[in-house]
Amino acid sequence: MDVIGVRIATDPGAAALSLGFVGAGIVFGAMSGLTPGLHVNTVAVLMAAVAPEVPAPPHLLGVSMLAAGITHSFLDVVPTLAIGVPDAAMSVSALPGHRLVMGGRGREALRVSAVGSGSAIAAAAVFGIPLTLFMQSVITTLDESIPYVVGAIAAFLILTERGRLAKVGGLLSLLTSGLLGLGLLDVTAGGLAPGGDTLLPLLSGLFGIPILVHAYGGAGVPPQGGPTVVASPRRTLGWGIVGAISGALVAYLPGVSAAVAAALSFSVLPAASGDRAFVATVSGVNTSNTIFAVFALVALDTPRTGVLVAIENAALPINLPLVLGGIVLAAAVSFVLVPLVGDVYLTAVGRLDPRRLSVGVGALVVVLVGVFTGPIGVGILLVASVVGMVPNHFGTRRVHLMGVLLVPITLRGLTG
Repeated sequence: MDVIGVRIATDPGAAALSLGFVGAGIVFGAMSGLTPGLHVNTVAVLMAAVAPEVPAPPHLLGVSMLAAGITHSFLDVVPTLAIGVPDAAMSVSALPGHRLVMGGRGREALRVSAVGSGSAIAAAAVFGIPLTLFMQSVITTLDESIPYVVGAIAAFLILTERGRLAKVGGLLSLLTSGLLGLGLLDVTAGGLAPGGDTLLPLLSGLFGIPILVHAYGGAGVPPQGGPTVVASPRRTLGWGIVGAISGALVAYLPGVSAAVAAALSFSVLPAASGDRAFVATVSGVNTSNTIFAVFALVALDTPRTGVLVAIENAALPINLPLVLGGIVLAAAVSFVLVPLVGDVYLTAVGRLDPRRLSVGVGALVVVLVGVFTGPIGVGILLVASVVGMVPNHFGTRRVHLMGVLLVPITLRGLTG
């Protein structure tokens, strides 16, 4: 295997083969990103399962899986905006993004998201090496402080709610979702296909099903306005970079997901930033976490994302120069696909009957949960859906439902 990629650069056949595998990864990532409620980790596990049967150099299979991860991190915003069913990484922005769509600003939101994800590439180019060297020197101290930081984020989000009732609702949402996380995150739930864990039904229930229930009685996706982004390019890029830096930081920390990084980003954004800032920030977090996790793997020899765990389990080597080239190519293609495919997606959804759409997508989510996590997962989905209704009742932000991750991380860290 070439470490510096010289053979690939001088061999057209090898270069074409590499491009083919990156292209295949882009296709798989697009398919998973555009499927409501499906996470790229599931696709990565499936790809890893068939890897031994593919007659190709193993490092190309790893590149393909990472290209799928990058593409998914760009395109998973589309069903989140059009339908409101997020995957794990986009869950905290489900309602802010949905509000933009219902206000006729869905096409703008797609472009804001693309810029947010694109900012992660800029962050990786500038901060990749220095941040990795810095994190290597402080990782032990950071590991010890994670529960305090995460606990402070959860408290800050509640205290910044407006009104006593909203604060009560936020606390109740945090605690009930936290209890779900403590009790169910480690439950083994096997389905017909590999690649599922209880995070799939938990987040689908907390963030996806309640929005579908609300949408069932609505008028559907309204006609969308033009694609012009209201915020200045500087502000939009700035929001994305805030998310990209947060996503980069947590990529080195065990047990801290992109969704938690998004909550961290919100804690440093001004309260009046608005829905566009949420979408740009979460998109930056999502893509940045995927990229910087590769740096963390090389520096710390520990996989921090589901895709990298799948690559390690399949014993696929990482050719870093080739991986970085594949990431840049996948990001460039995905940046174009977000508005291109997203506009069509929004238009198609807008033509559908909202009740049939809500029932159909809800059924799809149940089927996916059943296939990947079995009857136990379907039961978890139902319980989580009930808890997911709490924020609507109190008029509080849905981000508190991230207690499903924040509470377990905090308590398990404090108790050792």
